[in-house]
Amino acid sequence: MLFQNILVPFDLSSPSTHAFKVALDVAQKYDSKITLITCVEGDAWHHKFYDARADFELLKKQSKVAKKHMENLEDMATKVGVSIKLQILKSTSVVNDIIKFSKSRKIDLIVMSSHGRTGLDKLILGSVANGVVQRTRCPVLLIK
Repeated sequence: MLFQNILVPFDLSSPSTHAFKVALDVAQKYDSKITLITCVEGDAWHHKFYDARADFELLKKQSKVAKKHMENLEDMATKVGVSIKLQILKSTSVVNDIIKFSKSRKIDLIVMSSHGRTGLDKLILGSVANGVVQRTRCPVLLIK
């Protein structure tokens, strides 16, 4: 089997939902399993008056929203008979966490959108897709 384990990084954007649908199609054709992950980040702008409780609440809210969206995608996969696992990661570096996760789970293919964030965010934060493509050893399918 060519692609046994497919990883789909999901950022709740419509392009990442589209990438999931493509991954679902690939999984059906190759009888593959999908792992859907999302990375939640706390407050990156810590300062001397930083309160960890606020960070915890932010992560909790982000996780709750992400889980709801991911469960909708899980339902889609279940309806077409594709095995799926959901994973929410607390992250400080999304690219590093995707790379580490893919190595530790022996992922055969990463399917992700090329544009989750747009405008100034993309310029400041850089491209997650580009970082993953540059650093991973497994094939990456970028969806526009």
